[in-house]
Amino acid sequence: MATMPIDRVIEDKKRLFWLLQLGGWSSWAATFYLGILVWGELPDNFYLLYLPIIASIGMCITLALRWIYRVTWERTLGVRAFAILGASYCAGVIWVLCRSVLFSNLFPEEFAKLSKEGHDTLAVYFNNSISGVWVMLVWSALYFGIKYYLLSQEEKQRYLKAISMAHEAQLKMLRYQLNPHFLFNTLNAISTLILDKDTELANSMVMKLSRFLRYSLDNDPMQQITVAEEVESLKLYLDIEEVRFGERLTLHFAISEDAQAALMPSLLLQPLVENSIKYAVSRSINGGSIAVSASIEDGCLQLIVADDGPGLDLRQGRLPKGGGVGLANTRERLTQIYREKQSFRLSSTEPHGLTITICIPVSYAE
Repeated sequence: MATMPIDRVIEDKKRLFWLLQLGGWSSWAATFYLGILVWGELPDNFYLLYLPIIASIGMCITLALRWIYRVTWERTLGVRAFAILGASYCAGVIWVLCRSVLFSNLFPEEFAKLSKEGHDTLAVYFNNSISGVWVMLVWSALYFGIKYYLLSQEEKQRYLKAISMAHEAQLKMLRYQLNPHFLFNTLNAISTLILDKDTELANSMVMKLSRFLRYSLDNDPMQQITVAEEVESLKLYLDIEEVRFGERLTLHFAISEDAQAALMPSLLLQPLVENSIKYAVSRSINGGSIAVSASIEDGCLQLIVADDGPGLDLRQGRLPKGGGVGLANTRERLTQIYREKQSFRLSSTEPHGLTITICIPVSYAE
C-alpha cells in the first residue's frame, strides 16, 4: 500500500488537521458508545442523536483551543503552559456543561434520576467535568505533539533542500571555473605577463588561481563562514577577473569592523558578483564598477552588491533575457535557510545599475 510522502502531508496541513479532527472525535464517540454498552444501559436513540452532537460541540470547542495556541505560540514557555492548562480546563468544563444541558433536554427522565437523592442541580450539570478536562488535555497534547513533529519534518525538508541548493551553487561555481573560455582567458593573461617578463605578477596570478580552485574544491557550501572569509574568497575570484578586464573593472569594498566576524552562508556573494560582471562589465565597452559592502544594521547583517550596469526594470521585476539564475538561486537559498527572518531586495543604482541588498540574522562563532 502506497503511503503519502511526508512533504505532501506538510504542504497540506489544513487537510491533515481536519482529517485528524474527524478521526479523533469519531474515535472518541465510538469509545464512549462502547463504554455505555459495557457499563450501562443505552437510552433510546442515544447514539444516533446525542453522541454526534456532543462530539461536534467538542470539535468546535477545540477549534477555539487551536486559536488560543496559535496566538500564544511565540510566547514564553510559562505563558504557553498556563494557556494549555487553563484553556484545557475551561474547555473541558464548558464542554461538560453543554453535554449536561443537552442531556437534560433530550432525556429528562434520565436526568431526573441523576438529580434525585438530594443532588444539587448545578452539581449534576457539571458532573464528569474532570473527564471532560482530561479529554481536552489529551487533545492539546496530541495537537502539540503532531505540530512539533510536522515542524521537525518541515525543518528537515528545508535543511535537505538548502543542502541541495548549496551543492548546486558549488557545482555551478566549479562549472564556471572549469569553463574553457574562463581558463583560456586566465591562462592567456598569465602567459602575457610572462612574455612581458612580469614574472612576479604572473606568479602571483598563478597562486591566486590555484588558491581560488582549491577553495572551491575544499569549501563546504553548508558551512557558516565569517564575512571576512567570504570577502577574501571573493577577492580571489575578482583578482582573476581584474586581469581579464583590466581597467574596465573597478571594485569597491566597504566592510565594517563589526561585520567582519559575523557568520554567513558560504558562496553567497560569488553568484551575485558573477551576475554583475556578466551584465554590468562584460557587455559595456567602457566596463563598469562593482561595490560590495557589509554592515550591521538593526540586529541584521546587511550585505550589498551594487553595479553601474544597465540595471533592472523594477516595474516588471525581471532581469535581462537569459539572466538572473544566480539571483533566483540566492533568493531561494536564503528563503530555505532563514525563512521569513531574511530579506532579499533589488533596487536601482543611481544613475543606473542594479543594487542587491540582503539582510540576515546576525550570528557569531562561539
